[in-house]
Amino acid sequence: MPLFRRRSGEEGAQDRAGWRGFGLGRRGAGSGAQTGGGEPRLDPAYGDDAVRLMLRQAAAGDWAAVRPALAAADGGELSFLVGAMSELPRVEQWTARALAETPDDTLLLVLSGARHVVWGWEARTGAWAKDVTEERWKLFHRRLDTAEEQLLEVAEREPSWHVPWSFLQRGALGASLGPDVAACRYEAALRRAPGHVGTHRVRLQQLSAKWGGSHEEMHGFARATMLAAPEGSPLGELVALAHLEHWLALPDGEDHAYLTSPAVVSGLQEAAFRSVLHPDFTPARGWQASFNAFAMAFSLAGQPKTARLLFDALDGCVTSAPWHYLAGEPVKAFRAHRDRCAASWR
Repeated sequence: MPLFRRRSGEEGAQDRAGWRGFGLGRRGAGSGAQTGGGEPRLDPAYGDDAVRLMLRQAAAGDWAAVRPALAAADGGELSFLVGAMSELPRVEQWTARALAETPDDTLLLVLSGARHVVWGWEARTGAWAKDVTEERWKLFHRRLDTAEEQLLEVAEREPSWHVPWSFLQRGALGASLGPDVAACRYEAALRRAPGHVGTHRVRLQQLSAKWGGSHEEMHGFARATMLAAPEGSPLGELVALAHLEHWLALPDGEDHAYLTSPAVVSGLQEAAFRSVLHPDFTPARGWQASFNAFAMAFSLAGQPKTARLLFDALDGCVTSAPWHYLAGEPVKAFRAHRDRCAASWR
């Protein structure tokens, strides 16, 4: 089955997509344009040299170098930095040693708790629940138990912090603590950072069919959140993610028909023009994640012109999600879709 399906009735809608929402000129526009952007790469620092340095220091276990930057970060920045460092291998080792010496260091404790959530999911792997071994389930829950203890302690010590609740959301999802706990933790995170995209992404997962919700709940949440947010908010990304989750749940054939249907294409366009392609959109830390989500959704939906705008703005910056839903490595999937969308203009 072809990856893209062109329909003559949709060309006008694609042509309405512009660069205005990202403050870019019409670089590369036209039927003979070459693909814009550098070599695709996964960059957890999102092109920020200061963050890249911090990640190197964290990977080396240099807490004395990392701590001042974390201490100076505000709520959203702290959540981003802790989240980036929590993805690093072996952080759980040196944070455990450091906590044995300084158990009252709350920044150290929240980093350890966040890492244990990510480390737990690494033990579980990305396999379907039925394919996860009993040994891995035990390891998964043991690590999540440690995370719960540490993050709840952080939340008690620093009641205004968003970051412990963000990771407690993810822990509740993995530990299957139920819809009431999930909703409570979502609301706690939301009160501390109402526009935080990551908080809403986890809630979308909680409401998805694969985690005990339904397509209707998931789509309803995504659309209501988008409409409640100011125009130009990145929260329109939730609509794209919801359609990708729905697509993922469908069998071969039905998935392609779903994403390329006029209703879904129209919904994606509405969401993009209200968010990342809106004139009031202002790039903030991690904006590339929203662009990757929309680029993948439009590419799969057979909308190469709109996808091309997003790919060009990304300049090769790949985020693992949602490209990990496709076969192969995220960078390879990103490159294949970007190049196909560019070729459609030649």
